[in-house]
Amino acid sequence: MNISFEIVPRSLDAFEKQYAFLQSLDSGINIINVPDIQRFDIRSWELATRIDRNKYRFIPHFRAIDFKIESGELYRVIEQYQLDDVLLVTGDPPEGLKRSYCNTDVVDLIRAVRRRFPALNIYAGFDPHRQGLQHECHYIQRKADAGANGFFSQPFYDHRLVELFAEHMDGLETYIGISPVVTLASQNYWEVKNHVKFPKHFRPDYDWNIEFANRLIDSAAESGWHVYFMPIKVELKQYFERIGLAKPVPARP
Repeated sequence: MNISFEIVPRSLDAFEKQYAFLQSLDSGINIINVPDIQRFDIRSWELATRIDRNKYRFIPHFRAIDFKIESGELYRVIEQYQLDDVLLVTGDPPEGLKRSYCNTDVVDLIRAVRRRFPALNIYAGFDPHRQGLQHECHYIQRKADAGANGFFSQPFYDHRLVELFAEHMDGLETYIGISPVVTLASQNYWEVKNHVKFPKHFRPDYDWNIEFANRLIDSAAESGWHVYFMPIKVELKQYFERIGLAKPVPARP
C-alpha cells in the first residue's frame, strides 16, 4: 500500500516546515503530492528540487486550464524537471477572471501527454461528491481510456461511499482521499463549497476523524487501495501521532 501526503505550497517556509514534519514521521508515507494553486506564487513542479526523490515519489498537480496542448509548454516542464509522475486536473477558473485561462479539457490533455510520454505515470482526480455515482464513474473511465494510470480522490467521510466507488475502480491504481475536518466552520465549507454530505454520525473533532482515518487505512491495506492524506487546517502532530500508518514502503524507482 502506498501512502501519499499533500503539501500545499503557500510559501517556501510553509512547505519546508511541513516537509520537515513529514520526514520526522516513522511512517509508510512514500509519496508527496503538491497541488498547483493560482493564488500562490510557487508552482507545484518547482518543488521537484526540494524533495528527496530517492525517498519519496513526487507528484505535482497540473491544471488543464493553464495549458494549451498545442503550445507544448506542459511537455517542456515535464522534461525540464525530469518528472516521472504527474496529476492532471481540470482546475477552477481564476476568481474574478483577473487572469486568462485556457478551455483545455482534462481528458484531451491526458490523451496528449500520454502520446508524448508513453512511460510517464499519469494520474487524474475524481470527486465522489460532484455528481452521481454513475456519472462520476463514467468520467473516471473516460480518463482511464485516455491514458490515466490511476486516480486520487477528493476526501471521503463515509465508508459506505468508499466501498461503492471501490467496486467501480477495479484494476485502477486508486488513492482514497482523507482530509480531517475538525471545526464546524470547516464542515460548513465542505458542505457548501464541495457539496459533501456528511454521515449522520459525523463529528468535526479529532477523535472522529482519527478513528475514521484508521478504519480507512485498514480497509485500504485489505483491499489493495492506497491512501492520500490532505491535512488542511489541522495540527499535524496532534493528528498523526494517533494515525496507524503502515511500515515504511520504499519509493518506486
